[in-house]
Amino acid sequence: INISVFPPSNACIGRYILNMQITSCGHTYQRCLGDFYVLFNPWCADDPVYLDSQAHREEYVLNEHGILYEGVYKHITSRPWHFGQFEDGILDICLKILDMGASYHHGSDRDHSWRNDPVHVSMVVNHMISSHTTNSIMKIPENNDYLKGTKPFSWNGSIPILQQWYNGRCRPVRYGYCGSLASVMCTVMRCLGIPSRVVTNFCFPCSVENPLGINEIFDSTGKNLSGKDKLWRYHCWNESWMARRDLNQCCGDWQCLDPTPLETGRGSACSGPTWVRSIREGELDLDYDGHHMFSRVNSNYVGWLSQNNSKKMKFFCDAWPCGQKLITKSVGSEQFEDITGAYKYELGSVKNKEAYYRAYRRIHPGYCNASNCHIDRELSSLKNPFLSDSGINMRLKMANCPMYGEDVQLHWLLENLRSENKTLKFNLCAQIITYSGCPMDQFWKDCVNVTLGPREVKKIPLCISYSQYGPYLCDHNIIKVVAVSDPECGEVLMVSRDIVINRPPVIVKLLSQPRLKVPCTAEISFCNPLQEDMKNCVMTLEGCGLFKEPMTIDLGTLASNQQARTVVEFTPYRLGSHRLLANLGCHKF
Repeated sequence: INISVFPPSNACIGRYILNMQITSCGHTYQRCLGDFYVLFNPWCADDPVYLDSQAHREEYVLNEHGILYEGVYKHITSRPWHFGQFEDGILDICLKILDMGASYHHGSDRDHSWRNDPVHVSMVVNHMISSHTTNSIMKIPENNDYLKGTKPFSWNGSIPILQQWYNGRCRPVRYGYCGSLASVMCTVMRCLGIPSRVVTNFCFPCSVENPLGINEIFDSTGKNLSGKDKLWRYHCWNESWMARRDLNQCCGDWQCLDPTPLETGRGSACSGPTWVRSIREGELDLDYDGHHMFSRVNSNYVGWLSQNNSKKMKFFCDAWPCGQKLITKSVGSEQFEDITGAYKYELGSVKNKEAYYRAYRRIHPGYCNASNCHIDRELSSLKNPFLSDSGINMRLKMANCPMYGEDVQLHWLLENLRSENKTLKFNLCAQIITYSGCPMDQFWKDCVNVTLGPREVKKIPLCISYSQYGPYLCDHNIIKVVAVSDPECGEVLMVSRDIVINRPPVIVKLLSQPRLKVPCTAEISFCNPLQEDMKNCVMTLEGCGLFKEPMTIDLGTLASNQQARTVVEFTPYRLGSHRLLANLGCHKF
């Protein structure tokens, strides 16, 4: 007997048991024929997650390999990630996540009727990633302290994280960061049949008091002081494709889901789903957490000089807008796709201003009936004056692309816009900044007197040696360089630059062509570029379809310029596109 089951498009996703009842000669028998799984179906036109492009379905549902984009706006870095949504046991783990998070929107997990709605499913998954009080999948370290867990940046993929959570009685895995949280959520959503992708937003504001403003405070040496507001250098979240029946949408579109718990003024919480188009249009009343998501791509930056911890004054600086660039992996390509236009209209355009006015009135009810001119005046009073208003233009330009062990070379460009001489005294400094905007050690300071003739342009070389920044860098590979004019000279000018220090590469070379169930070998090599020993070196290897579990190789101590080579053997256990990932950790990073 051949049995075909055609579940309707509104069937609840999950695991089903198929029983057969046989009546013969007055006796009734029951036999279990087995079980099967029902998932969302982006190939079905009647399904709310229907996606009409085969290329997009292959990328956002079937592709197990992804890329995370990090760094800063002017220096974007990338690293591969294994989603692994088709690995053995992952589907059962994903359904366990729904079981554990069922009470988030419903009083009892016995009611499974919500499981046919991708909106509610995505909200439960979003909450379970890191916001559940006891059973969340992953925790973010407090105060950058991760001694009691795994380094957040050492993960290569979602599978070890999900397996560790499941095998550890659903206790949170320690530790992760926004990139790993968004990637794990992407794995779960793709596994359940919902098209998803990871998005990176550069210059991400996290403000408690002013939803549309972010403040950074500096002292007279240029040191970034730790305040309530944080300007994240980048932040990752998830987008999922679905038709929002709760918004009367008949066709699917991208919905923004941020699993990272962020301070909102009402406590820490994840965000979404929020219709991406509603963010661009400023229609904040339309959706979940619309005002939070709008502020994260449209806040205004304000830089302040703190004087004796009692008085603050604004810098003359060329402030940058938050949400400078939003990118994701391109379809069928290793390059990134710029999707900033999906979240906001071109800066300064009529539509951009209209959306901003609309959102401003909803975020600040006191301005509900205010004119556009009134709002413009209010915004202008909050912004920094431009450098050109002081008669000076400045910028810091990179002269090299430094890697661990190399000196940082910059050019400090100054231009006098006036017809008289200018003499200024500047304080310069450099300090470590985490990706989440937390200022760390200030390790370099200098003082420079600059004299500019009428309309003169001057280029001053700056050098920060590895011996100066190396002892402080650790896992945080971002340095902030600041130049601030002395307040005693009158107007206070400021220019800054975020610098990414690239990690040395790990080279992976296949020595034979991978074939199913046939042993294969690969050579992993790494050279210590530092003028010092690298201690406690550990290589972690991972590959979907290649390793059942991550492989760890202890390399011990590598001397300066020493090259380590190791050959590993593995047996591919399933067909598909395979990628071998290697990640090196040591006492330096």
